[in-house]
Amino acid sequence: MTEYTAFDVAHIGNIELLTPKFDESLWFFRDLLAMRVVEEAEGSVYLRTWDEYQRYTIKLTASDAAGVGRTNFRTTSQDALERRVAAIEATGLGEGWGDGEVGTGPTYLFRDPDGHSMGVYYESERYVATDDKPALKNQASAFPGRGVNARRLDHINYLAKDVVANGEFIATALGGRESERIKLDAGGYAAWWFHFNNKSYDVVYSDDWTKHGNRLHHIAFAPDTREDILKAADIFLENGIYIESGPHKHAINQTFFLYVWEPGGNRIELANAGARLLLDPDSPVVEWTQEERKKGQAWGMKTIESFHTHGTPVVDQSQTQQV
Repeated sequence: MTEYTAFDVAHIGNIELLTPKFDESLWFFRDLLAMRVVEEAEGSVYLRTWDEYQRYTIKLTASDAAGVGRTNFRTTSQDALERRVAAIEATGLGEGWGDGEVGTGPTYLFRDPDGHSMGVYYESERYVATDDKPALKNQASAFPGRGVNARRLDHINYLAKDVVANGEFIATALGGRESERIKLDAGGYAAWWFHFNNKSYDVVYSDDWTKHGNRLHHIAFAPDTREDILKAADIFLENGIYIESGPHKHAINQTFFLYVWEPGGNRIELANAGARLLLDPDSPVVEWTQEERKKGQAWGMKTIESFHTHGTPVVDQSQTQQV
């Protein structure tokens, strides 16, 4: 049976995204994804999706290279936070307490085995709408009605030198529950999906063929419908955004998807899971073989080469070896 501590983490709270093209990346998130700027700091801007209940969703930071900064996770209670901190410290990868940012409380900082920066917190301020006050009081702010209308942050996919070590860390340190995985013929996993509550996944680790470490595969935002993703493809086409793959349907977790590269080089996914939720607290993990994955995505489209090689920061792929 699943232990109650598996529900200690509520969801991904917010993500810092690094970009070498700050102004262009800001335009992408603010104007095309219809995110709202809520705070500005030296070298960074904080933005929120329109139905984000917290103060911010993304911290966009100017940097020499694209990539991911710190990912913060919110717990379900103060007691849950204390349990997770104890579990993290037991792994030896904790870094200590830090101040929260823009409406988040004290945050315990740590890194996964691959070096990705993370934090966990509980205290959080709710967003208070001003000129974006909604007509219905049960949503965080008014529907923007422009661009892609990204409703919320959905998940993050990290590239990892060792998928197994990082996946086991998420399970132990944060209480993540596995939903699906790809088993390699030689042992280990090519990718591993974890969830914290009823969504089918919140965190994914994918094998980094470059073995560079500490890289981002993508972050994903959820619009309301599949049709919104089809419309997003036209919006990106009209605005010169590179469309990497899709629209199509994943076989794993059945998400309807579109992958693009924002101007700074980070891969962004628009994802819609439809009505699919994992309501069973003891849901068995779904394991796929390499042979099964050769069939491609749900409707037969083959996974493109760059999906396995492109990540941020971008690294020299001349030494890349396919697994």
